[in-house]
Amino acid sequence: MADKLDIGHFQGLLEAMLESSQQLQKQVEDSAQTVELDQNRVGRLSRMDAMQGQALAKASAHRQHAQHSEIVKALARITDGSYGRCLECDELIAPARLEINPTVQFCIGCATELERN
Repeated sequence: MADKLDIGHFQGLLEAMLESSQQLQKQVEDSAQTVELDQNRVGRLSRMDAMQGQALAKASAHRQHAQHSEIVKALARITDGSYGRCLECDELIAPARLEINPTVQFCIGCATELERN
């Protein structure tokens, strides 16, 4: 199975994901800026909508940061030669699983077991 894992392919996918993630992270951070609470400029309901939008943007920024971190970790595993191996049992991760999510760290068996616990 080791010869079936095209590291260059996955590195390309991860680098494209990293670039996209960086752009999206900037957009999300801009959306999460502090809401100006000027009564003369915005009515109460509009201000509440803006604050709700800000809260959603902050949650999105948190998720985006976590995804960015996973991409960076996956690229580091490519560099150190451990990419494509389960961090729990050290078995090879199925290439089809990596195609779905190139940042995955565990084989399906270990991921299932970890979710149960």
